[in-house]
Amino acid sequence: MKILAVIPARYNSQRLPGKPLALIGSKPMIQRVYEGTKQCEFFNKVIVATDDDRIKECVESFEGVAMLTDTNHSNGTERVAEVAQRFPEADIIVNIQGDQPFITSDILTELIHPYLNNQMPDMVTLACPLNEELDYTNPNVVKVICSTSNKALYFSRAAIPYYRTKLEAPVYQHLGLYAFTREFLLKYVRLEPTPLEQCEGLEQLRALEHGYNIVVRIIKESIMEINTPEDLVRTELKKKFI
Repeated sequence: MKILAVIPARYNSQRLPGKPLALIGSKPMIQRVYEGTKQCEFFNKVIVATDDDRIKECVESFEGVAMLTDTNHSNGTERVAEVAQRFPEADIIVNIQGDQPFITSDILTELIHPYLNNQMPDMVTLACPLNEELDYTNPNVVKVICSTSNKALYFSRAAIPYYRTKLEAPVYQHLGLYAFTREFLLKYVRLEPTPLEQCEGLEQLRALEHGYNIVVRIIKESIMEINTPEDLVRTELKKKFI
């Protein structure tokens, strides 16, 4: 089984333009993500998929591999699929967000765990316990609720579930990493965008709305994402980045 890891990285982020090139310590963020991804021994190839020459040149400057992709993709998964089509030998494709400089081999191994154990779900993602006191009503923190077999029931930026009673409910923070079988990834990009996907701005809802299952693997802790200038400041608290 061959596994292709793709890091989608676009230049024009609304909240932090040029985000992949933002320096974290002495290195641009995209280099941190790339190097963290390369630590996973199960990936046969690691490629940055970008829409901008500046990001491609940056990746090549530290001897990484980058490919230019169409500028009109509506989400990162479509950008990943474009690269996957160039590698027909890849059985599993992993989508690693370009704004997660703290990604580790252990986290990525957990994401692909089903495939390493001869299971072939269409799609796998990660979640961790939600800090309900801080993040339950935060629309920038995506929530996921699951079935008893750990398949996603719904993802939302809203506060879900609604607590009509004082009983606790299993709600998790979604972490934006995905793994797909090649067959399903190429099927996903042919599916029509869906109302809930567009309403919430969450690409994974397209799969659920079309009736496909998403397996959710639960890990212990969140992964810090960089979305705003304030997030960049917070990275200074991470002692590993100097």
